[in-house]
Amino acid sequence: MAKKIAFITGGNRGLGFQTALELKDVAKVVIGSRDLEQGEAAVKKLRAAGADADVLEFDITQPKSHKAAFDYFNSGYGVLDILVNNAGIAGGAFPGTGPEHSTAAVPPELLHRVFETNFFAQVALTQTLLPLLKKSRAARIVNLSSILGSLTLHATPGSPIYDAKSFAYDASKTALNAFTVHLAYELRGTNIKVNSAHPGWVKTEMGGPQAPMELEEGGKTSAALATLADDGPSGGFFHLGKPLPW
Repeated sequence: MAKKIAFITGGNRGLGFQTALELKDVAKVVIGSRDLEQGEAAVKKLRAAGADADVLEFDITQPKSHKAAFDYFNSGYGVLDILVNNAGIAGGAFPGTGPEHSTAAVPPELLHRVFETNFFAQVALTQTLLPLLKKSRAARIVNLSSILGSLTLHATPGSPIYDAKSFAYDASKTALNAFTVHLAYELRGTNIKVNSAHPGWVKTEMGGPQAPMELEEGGKTSAALATLADDGPSGGFFHLGKPLPW
């Protein structure tokens, strides 16, 4: 049986790269990288680990990159089986207390920039690639969210994230979760499953060295949602197989 075709945005490092490693036995992995040189270096590592991998120069915020991605998969494969919307930005250092984290003081331009990358561009790319995903026998869309996007936990005193608020980032992930719910609803009854993933607080460039989870664990949630069986869930929010509250 031919391997699935997977596209992982921001796949040249961190969680995206680890997700590509996790998928190497079930899919040909194409990683999107803004820096082509870094992407090519990542592909060399993936191939050394046994992956069938390629890189696509890709900037999630650029519509021309979305079209280029569609043309690449359409001309080369005619289908896309897995889309992992992994690319994203924090908007500030974590943990932190600067104005970028404050609801009252966050600069509007920073709020727009975080939403452009973490929400608007994710929606636009998914819409562009959806015709190819619909050609798959069992397509999977994974939106890289965060537990920090949970309104329930943010509003619950004593929750693990009650005191860990960064407005721009958190709100962008809440919006991405809404996209997951709405798209899954629209695609109900089809062969496409759409879910949000919380990878955990992982030792990455964004997560920092103080994070409790190792990178090897960080890609497991995305990979699991990317390879769900036909009877798997859609329209959910998960971490290592367990549902999270919206």
